Amino acid sequence: MQVKGATRFILLSQLIIPFILLILGVLLGLYQVLARAGIIRSADIFGINYYQGLTLHGVINAIVFTTFFAVAFGNAIMMHQLKRPLKVGVQWVSWLLMVGGTLMAAWAMLTGRATVLYTFYLPMVAHWTFYVGATLLLIGSLVPYFFDWIPNTLAWRRENPKAKLPLAVLGNLVNFTLWFLIILPLAVTVLFQMLPMSLGLSSEVNPLLSRTLFWFFGHALVYFWLLPSYIMLYTMLPKLAGGKLYSDPAARLAFLLFLLFSIPVGLHHQYTEGGLSSGWKLWQAFLTFMVALPSFITAFTVAASLEHGARQNGGQGLFGWWGKLPYWSKEGDRWLFAYFISGLILFLFGGITGIINASYSLNLIVHNTAWIVGHFHTTVGGLVALSFLGMTLYLVAQLRGVEIKAKPFALAAPYLWMLGFVIFEIALSITGLQGAPRRSNIGISYLDPTNELLYRPDWLFWSHVGALGGTLAVVGFLSYLVSFVGTLFAKPVRASQIDFPIAEAVHDAPTPLVVNLRPWVTATLALIAVSYTYPVYESMTRGIITKSPGYQSIENNLVPQQTLREQTKLP
Repeated sequence: MQVKGATRFILLSQLIIPFILLILGVLLGLYQVLARAGIIRSADIFGINYYQGLTLHGVINAIVFTTFFAVAFGNAIMMHQLKRPLKVGVQWVSWLLMVGGTLMAAWAMLTGRATVLYTFYLPMVAHWTFYVGATLLLIGSLVPYFFDWIPNTLAWRRENPKAKLPLAVLGNLVNFTLWFLIILPLAVTVLFQMLPMSLGLSSEVNPLLSRTLFWFFGHALVYFWLLPSYIMLYTMLPKLAGGKLYSDPAARLAFLLFLLFSIPVGLHHQYTEGGLSSGWKLWQAFLTFMVALPSFITAFTVAASLEHGARQNGGQGLFGWWGKLPYWSKEGDRWLFAYFISGLILFLFGGITGIINASYSLNLIVHNTAWIVGHFHTTVGGLVALSFLGMTLYLVAQLRGVEIKAKPFALAAPYLWMLGFVIFEIALSITGLQGAPRRSNIGISYLDPTNELLYRPDWLFWSHVGALGGTLAVVGFLSYLVSFVGTLFAKPVRASQIDFPIAEAVHDAPTPLVVNLRPWVTATLALIAVSYTYPVYESMTRGIITKSPGYQSIENNLVPQQTLREQTKLP
């Protein structure tokens, strides 16, 4: 499908603008891992302090980049699969809200007015521009869903009353239905708690309510990241492997089960909260394990699809077919396979460690330790990041009408990234089990040999191994950057277009259970109401309401550099 004019500009900018910010986010991530290992012993780098950098790293990588990509990918999928043009006016409104909101929030973070970390719940308070900017970004991301994709889907339905909704379209609609539902509680805490506190209109805060509303959003956000990756795994990976999707109904069921189970699970981030009943925590722990069900369906279906493709290419034996997969293929679009398979290997580590995090008892061992950081970087930093990066490069080449440049660099990138984060994950899991905290700049405290009260030499070796892994992942990103920049500025050789390698299905029998989205949305709303009504009530009635000074301007909180060095015992 050809793409021209404003639509082409909007799609390209939705991919390029967040990627430019991602470069900053990745480099700050390198600083974080080197600082935590004590290799860099400084409270700041280039004027950005550690916790300011940690905020930028988390918000840019996990919210800005992922949200922009999900919208751009959703636009491309809906155009390609429904064969209908985007509504340009709607897309411009979305673009202005998202870009404007991002610039506002970025200003607040870059100037030190929003050092509230990625988990920005109260009592930490940012400048009002951070909250307004984030709100505009999220509202802008929903504009295409309501005013472009749904109308186009209904129009397609009228024209094709007996046809099944394309699998990729179903996955995209499920993802943004989920996105809309989880933004609502976040909007409540931002509009009625955070903004009034930031503007000085309120002097009291209920941190428990803020955290409960945030984690309603914060964990389901993981599945908003993952579902675009799952769309690629189900609809494109089988064809790249040379075969077909093993089961279309299984893929649809997995998407719908994610919608059902992925929202009422946030309390597993709050096991240590004293104001919430243990029974409701246990209930949501059970639901967290239920999310594994669509993941297991995906594992089986994707593995079967890969085996089908490999055997089509001559693979034989119980495991011999693995050797027939295109791990290093420069043929056509098959270079994308490297991104998906590397992401799947990392996601294996993320799934195993995620089971520990969800456990009602084992979570208490790893809660808020470096273990969580390792887990996080094999989920959003693994399958999500690699599939998003691969598809960003693919779409930029398609929209610019060029071939992928420096393909060996593009192919090396996901494997370097994967190897780096496997090392990173193992190292941080071990230091987490040893008690090393997450978030903290332990390089200037626990790993500073001159700090006799805090020094933990037993954390030193694995922290350095983690730094090695993080550095190797950044080398992979730089390899990707070579190909991306070359592709971005290459001379066009064909018309701008969008064309995905969509696979056919081996098993595609009509299955009424997974055809209609409406009953699944109804069941989802009912399960959310059952799972969250009383915990929110508890948060409102049992949460301790305390006085808070609200937002304080940085001009009133400047700490002399010499005093800071004395406090942290920096050399």
